[in-house]
Amino acid sequence: MSTGMIVLTVIVAVVIIAAAASPVLRGRGRHGGSGLRRRFGPEYDRTVALHDGDTEAAERELAERVERHGGLRERPLDQAGREHYAARWTAVQEHFVESPRQAVAEADQLLADVAAARGYPDGGRYEEQFAALSVHHADHVDGYRQVHRVARAGARDALTEAGSGTEEMRTALVGARALFDDLTHPSGEPGSGSHTPWAFNRSHPKEG
Repeated sequence: MSTGMIVLTVIVAVVIIAAAASPVLRGRGRHGGSGLRRRFGPEYDRTVALHDGDTEAAERELAERVERHGGLRERPLDQAGREHYAARWTAVQEHFVESPRQAVAEADQLLADVAAARGYPDGGRYEEQFAALSVHHADHVDGYRQVHRVARAGARDALTEAGSGTEEMRTALVGARALFDDLTHPSGEPGSGSHTPWAFNRSHPKEG
């Protein structure tokens, strides 16, 4: 084989290898590795854990979330909308004392409705809505995961002991409040990215 043919063969092989590796490099470059860790924060570690420690599988999932939802632009809420959702959150807090399960279910629905109003996928598609929220509200999206899980468990009557069940529901609602505040306070306004601690009567809540 002539030197020219050898050089041509090597060049073709390099091009083929580069083309095959390109999707992986894009995933670990623009979206992957340290970039994904920075973007998703604690959600990165949770996703790795959900994949039983398989970092590559977790990063593929997170990169896919960014590809699908990274270009989403949130719709603003007007003042009337904010007041409407704030009143619903106040009702959630009030209902928790007498009926924790009802309050958790209401909070789950409220987050789904607020997210849809801001331009996220409809709450009827929880997995898709959650994935989109995780791209733009990674620091607080776990609150939605918790409250949704506990609400579904409550619907199946899986929480039967008032002590541990109520505390789990309380924790879920505290986490949900952080995401609620993020969604109802647009970036740059007071309350954005943080939440006011939820104070409520801890004494003798009843199971609803």
